[in-house]
Amino acid sequence: MSLAIFDLDNTLLGGDSDHAWGEFIVAQNIVDAAEYQARNDEFFNDYLSGKLDIQVYLNFCLQLLGEHPEEQLDAWHLQFMADKIDSIILPRALELIEKHRHAGDTLMIITATNRFVTGPIAAKLGIDILLATECERADGRYTGRTTDVACFREGKVTRLQRWLEENDRSLEGAYFYSDSHNDLPLLGMVDHPVAVDPDDTLRAHAQEQGWPVISLRD
Repeated sequence: MSLAIFDLDNTLLGGDSDHAWGEFIVAQNIVDAAEYQARNDEFFNDYLSGKLDIQVYLNFCLQLLGEHPEEQLDAWHLQFMADKIDSIILPRALELIEKHRHAGDTLMIITATNRFVTGPIAAKLGIDILLATECERADGRYTGRTTDVACFREGKVTRLQRWLEENDRSLEGAYFYSDSHNDLPLLGMVDHPVAVDPDDTLRAHAQEQGWPVISLRD
């Protein structure tokens, strides 16, 4: 039984859930629209170019969680799923997930996006194991801060290695599907790295290494 590990944003989804959450809270007037949109776009472009300071970004995007009770946050997230996420779940991604499920593989999503945003998405995709950037909670509510190692770039390797040790598993025969050059540290560790609708940097690297390059888009 091998691990089938999936990146989430722009891999299983035809978009970025973290950026989409920012667009959603702007559209709902939950935050100052002009200021938040500009900073959200700036961080997203930094991510695409490989220049993102993950801690600065997390301080920005998680602040909102500490400002509202969980009941309100959950209600917003339910609407967010309907407005932003359902339409970007890729049918071919669902087929790929089911292929690995049918083969008896252990399914995992590993994502830099925080658990508040991605937990319900993973559940909708039917994947129980989620390694995501963690949101600190205290006294029954979010604090607006992160905790643990951010699940980004080399942090994904750290978090996955810990999970492997805790669950007495290995990466023998493992697959990892990703669209982003930010995931090169982890792609280089698995037996079956697969570039999915990759960015230009990852595409070039995958072609150089002879890795499969696939598309889950129509």
